[in-house]
Amino acid sequence: MVGSHISIYGEVQGSGFRSWAKEESNKLKLSGWARKASDGSIEIYVQGEEESLNSFISLCWDGPSFSHVDDVLVQDAQYDESLTGFEIY
Repeated sequence: MVGSHISIYGEVQGSGFRSWAKEESNKLKLSGWARKASDGSIEIYVQGEEESLNSFISLCWDGPSFSHVDDVLVQDAQYDESLTGFEIY
């Protein structure tokens, strides 16, 4: 099991990106959270099987239909055993 911290930049706030991230993570059996960042980006922590995580990161480049993604920055993060689902903050 692996974890990643993802920052998504562009026209992403107000586009349904956090709800979309929850839906996509559930499909891929990933856990984590998503929140708005003060700089206008979306911040996501997601964890699970490496192949599913890589699929999720690839999907982030497209995002939901009302978003326009300019950049996706990914950093490895520690796996958090206390997370069981996906939360939106």
